[in-house]
Amino acid sequence: MRWVESDDVRLAVFEEGDPGDPTILLVHGYPDTHRVWDEVAERLRDRFHVVRYDVRGAGSSTAPRHTRDYALDRLAADLTAVLDAIGKPRVHLVGHDWGSLQGWDAVSRPGLRDRVASFTSFGGPGLAQWRHFMRYGRRRDVLAQRARSWYIGVFQLPVLPEVAWSTFMPRVLERTMRLNEGIEPRPGHPADTLVSDARNGLRLYRANMADRPAGDASDRSASDASDRSASDASDRPRDDGVGRGDGPTVAVPVQLIEPTRDPFVTPALLASLGQWVPRFWHRKIAAGHWAQRSHPEVIARMIAEFATHTDGGAPTRSLRGARVEEGQKAFHGQLVVITGAGSGIGRATARAFAAHGAEVVCADLDLEAATRTADGIAKDLGGTAHAVRVDVADTTQMEDFAGNIRAEYGVPAIVVNNAGIAVSGPFLDHSVDDWRRTLDVNLWGVIHGCRLFAAQMVERGEGGHIVNIASLAAFVPSRLLPAYSTSKAAVKMLSDCLRAEVAAQGIGVTVICPGFVSTPIARNATYVGPDIRETAEQRLARRGYPPERVAAHILRAVHRDQAVVPVNAEGKIGYALSRISPGTLRRLARVTGVTGIPPFAR
Repeated sequence: MRWVESDDVRLAVFEEGDPGDPTILLVHGYPDTHRVWDEVAERLRDRFHVVRYDVRGAGSSTAPRHTRDYALDRLAADLTAVLDAIGKPRVHLVGHDWGSLQGWDAVSRPGLRDRVASFTSFGGPGLAQWRHFMRYGRRRDVLAQRARSWYIGVFQLPVLPEVAWSTFMPRVLERTMRLNEGIEPRPGHPADTLVSDARNGLRLYRANMADRPAGDASDRSASDASDRSASDASDRPRDDGVGRGDGPTVAVPVQLIEPTRDPFVTPALLASLGQWVPRFWHRKIAAGHWAQRSHPEVIARMIAEFATHTDGGAPTRSLRGARVEEGQKAFHGQLVVITGAGSGIGRATARAFAAHGAEVVCADLDLEAATRTADGIAKDLGGTAHAVRVDVADTTQMEDFAGNIRAEYGVPAIVVNNAGIAVSGPFLDHSVDDWRRTLDVNLWGVIHGCRLFAAQMVERGEGGHIVNIASLAAFVPSRLLPAYSTSKAAVKMLSDCLRAEVAAQGIGVTVICPGFVSTPIARNATYVGPDIRETAEQRLARRGYPPERVAAHILRAVHRDQAVVPVNAEGKIGYALSRISPGTLRRLARVTGVTGIPPFAR
């Protein structure tokens, strides 16, 4: 630790790692100190020179007397003093909460912004961007953000906030950390100086976020008026010479890390920040406000990946998918793995994701069919696709497949477990091998895909989505599809269970339940007992529901994170009856075999 002088305060600055390495400067928020970054700094210091400091009024740094001395101009001067002490031409700046507000202000200031190689904003917008959103955002989004920003008004009240922090608020803070974020207090966080830090930090809000900076009558001097003028100016749209003239455009590369369970900022506010940044990356983590404490490995990796890339390194798969550019497609840069992609719904889904910007791994037992799908994506759509042979029923093959995908292409953002087969005929005509083969592909194939790729998604910590293809047969019983229906019903329940488990990690799980779809499944099915092959194929062809329409439902379900999606009229009717009147479906099942129409869904 060393002291750095900045105007009227002494800042406690802490350094770790080799000063010859690229420097990462971590700035904490309210009411924290530099110690909130302990776990992240520990994971970065072997590769980077890590610098932290207690902002004015917090931790070991000294506190100025007047409210006006907490204005953004003074905070920018502190940051400049720390940068001077570091002695590097440029650093990678990372800000959390109020540290993020400071960072947005810094990268908008001439001179100061030139000393920032990259900026990672974690848990907060810039003050100018926040004001612009509150003034021009959609009414419902603005109201939602006002509801989450209730504390800003409370902090403007005289005396009461100070009393609260001196009495019950420290206990409330610790309880909130435990219950809402799963974080246990540890030495350094919350800091021993929490009460004084919180009381001093109230002036951050009063100096910068009120209509006029608050303070004692003796504070309202010419200097205070100058601070107000600077604060008001930060709210006015300006042209920084890098593009638009309609807002506070930022030339520095910016990575926004959005904790999806942060109670203080809305997704709409954070999404609006990209309009001001030509080079913008938006990443999400299923965590609360103090994600650097609850998920330090993920936060450290995100910071390191971004710093390395902006220093000239190749972007990781995750970074490529997080890049936000004007006019980019919905699944730009995302890796999608699809089994059974050689034909039918799998092939249509692979093409649909590729058409919307995804890189697709087309997996199938038939390598030639998978290759045709991948080649078609490259030729017809100009997309990127890879063909892989895998037997989803084989545990070893699936484990190797998942490991190879991760090693060669990275962790997928989306996995579609689509591969399936059908055996049609009465239960008593099904052999043990019929049952085993159907369950191995339709159920165990989905189990393997879920357990292997969900584990990768959880470890990566950036969410994801798993789509399992079931069927109308999952909830509509049939005398002609006992094994098939059993496997699909199990897939639906598996999807519901998995969705409940991985939701906390930001991973969505969707089960798609199509009705009759014109795919090769009827032609490729095994028929036991009465021969109804020709009738089944004719009826499905006459139904004329193309797999491309199912693919559209899949993309929509991923975008909206839907749990169960019945597809086409019979799928929706069957699903509704299964919930409203399951007895009706059981009675209908008794006569299913008379018509000779097996309810294939794929």
